[in-house]
Amino acid sequence: MELSIFLIAVLVFIVMLLIIANIRIVPQSNAVIIERLGTFAATWQTGLHVKIPFIDRIANRVSLKEKVLDFPPQPVITKDNVTMKIDTVVYMQITDPKLYTYGVENPLLAIENLSATTLRNIIGELDLDSTLTSRDVINTKMRSILDEATDPWGIKVNRVEVKNIMPPEAIREAMEKQMRAERERREKILIAEGQKQSEILVAEGKKQSLILQAEAEKQSTILKAEAEKEAAMRRAEGEAEAIREVQQATADGLKMLKDANIDEAVIKLRSLETMEKSAAGQATKIIVPADFQNLAGIVTTISELAKK
Repeated sequence: MELSIFLIAVLVFIVMLLIIANIRIVPQSNAVIIERLGTFAATWQTGLHVKIPFIDRIANRVSLKEKVLDFPPQPVITKDNVTMKIDTVVYMQITDPKLYTYGVENPLLAIENLSATTLRNIIGELDLDSTLTSRDVINTKMRSILDEATDPWGIKVNRVEVKNIMPPEAIREAMEKQMRAERERREKILIAEGQKQSEILVAEGKKQSLILQAEAEKQSTILKAEAEKEAAMRRAEGEAEAIREVQQATADGLKMLKDANIDEAVIKLRSLETMEKSAAGQATKIIVPADFQNLAGIVTTISELAKK
C-alpha cells in the first residue's frame, strides 16, 4: 500500500514537471510555430501556451519587428557599360510566420540574392548620369519588385534605400575634374558679373554726377540771370526815380516862378547872369542870343528902376 502511494506520488510529480517544462510564454512582437508529429499545428501569438510533451515541438521562433538588412555592395553595369558598386539597405517585416517558416529556405539569403538581381536589372536600363541622379526611382522600383516577390514568403518590404554608389576610380577622377571645371567656370562667371555690375554702377554714378553738375550750372545760370534782371530793374527804377525827382524839381521851380509873378524881364536878366558866369569860366566860345540888344534895354530899364 505504501509502495503504491509512493509510485502515484512519483507519477504525479513527473507529470507536474512535464507540464511545467512545457509551459511557454510568447513575448510581445514574437510568434512561435508549433509542429505536431512533424506537421504544422499552430502559430502561438503573444501570451501563455502549453505544448503536449513528446508530441508538439517548437519549429521556429519568429520576430515580428521590422528588420534592417544591410547587404554588401553589389557590382552592376550601367546602360553605357560603366561598372560600379551599389550598396543598398532593405527594411522588411514578417507578416505571416507560417509562410516565413515554410515558404523558402533561408529567407534572408533569398532576399539578398533577389535584391542583387533586381538592382542589376534596374541599373542596366539607366546610364551613368541617370544612375547618379535617380536614387528615388531606383528605390521605388526595387521596393515594388521585392515586395511582390517576397509576398509568398510572408515578408513585407517596407522600404529600399540606395546607401552608396561607388563608380570606378577613373570615373570618379573624371567627375572630380568636371566638377572642378564647373566650379571654376561659375567662379569666372561670378567675377565677370561682378565686374560688369561694378562698371555699370561706376558709369551710372558718372552719369548722375554729370546730370547733377549740369542741373547745378543750369540753376546757377538761372539765378544769375534773375539777379541781373533784378539789378537792372532796380537801376531802371532808380533812374526813373531820379528823372521823376528832376522833373518834379523843375516843375516845382517853374511853379515857384509862376507864383512869384516874375515877368519876362527878370527871366532875361537871369539869362544874362548865366552868360556872365559862363564867360568867367574856361569856355573859349560864348553864344550870344539873337535878342541881346533887347537884353541891354532890359538892363537899362532895371537900372532906372533901381534909382527910383
